[in-house]
Amino acid sequence: MKGYLEVVRETLRRGTRKPNRTGVDSLSIFNLNYQIDLAAGFPLLTTKTISWKNIVIENLWFLSGDTDIALLKKHACKFWDPWADAHGKVPSAYGNFWRHFPLPNGRGNDQIAYVVAQLRKHPMSRRMAVSAWAPGNAQTSAMPPCHAFWAVNVQLDQHGEQYVCLHLTQRSCDIALGLPYNIAGYALMLTLLSRFCGIRAGVFAHTLIDAHIYTAKADGGMAEYDHLPGLKQQLARTPRPLPTLEIDNSIQTLEDIEPLLSLDTDQVMAKFKLHNYHPHPAIAFKVAV
Repeated sequence: MKGYLEVVRETLRRGTRKPNRTGVDSLSIFNLNYQIDLAAGFPLLTTKTISWKNIVIENLWFLSGDTDIALLKKHACKFWDPWADAHGKVPSAYGNFWRHFPLPNGRGNDQIAYVVAQLRKHPMSRRMAVSAWAPGNAQTSAMPPCHAFWAVNVQLDQHGEQYVCLHLTQRSCDIALGLPYNIAGYALMLTLLSRFCGIRAGVFAHTLIDAHIYTAKADGGMAEYDHLPGLKQQLARTPRPLPTLEIDNSIQTLEDIEPLLSLDTDQVMAKFKLHNYHPHPAIAFKVAV
């Protein structure tokens, strides 16, 4: 996970203090870019423990296209609770726009189904893009999509063999809390797309427009939100070998995702086995809402 640790180092080195909507100061940097080759292993952070269950369930929720957090609650995933309304819905949920992007005629466009179809029929297409940013929603939402836009692209290696890549553009990125989940979540998405189209997974690339680390105020206030000590602790740890991901053979198409939604937690996780994940102990970070 050298890519992640380099993002931390670069933000600590060049980040400037700035205020933001949360009221907690951040060290911010503009336009960070890095990439990770999935051939090196599944990119789940090893310098602290990350919940693999939360990553799997969140991405199944995204792919379901639902705005209701009932699926998350069923599996005891609580990170979307602060953004849900009184009815348990998140109007700006990524999956809703991935699977039902609003069109002028009142219908919805299934961007995921389109990308999968293009990968199968026209893998050299440069038009396989997915947007979670619907202006009518995003401009008024309490939490508009952070990872707003991603694109899929198939390349050829030196032997002429295809490999599928994914590039994510993220407008806002909490480096301590959000970024490890973003990396693993989109690596899982790339792995699933690879399975759906039969093209091996290649590179996950990531552009962070505003990459930031929450920190205490200059006068020492809001120290409970200071992420610097935990990140510096991670930098002092030696990264461990990356795990490998085994997805059950019953998952071959996009349509195979829906039956997973009715399974219990153990049944779901048996479909997404992570092998040889031996991270350092967890580090707690308080979220700035």
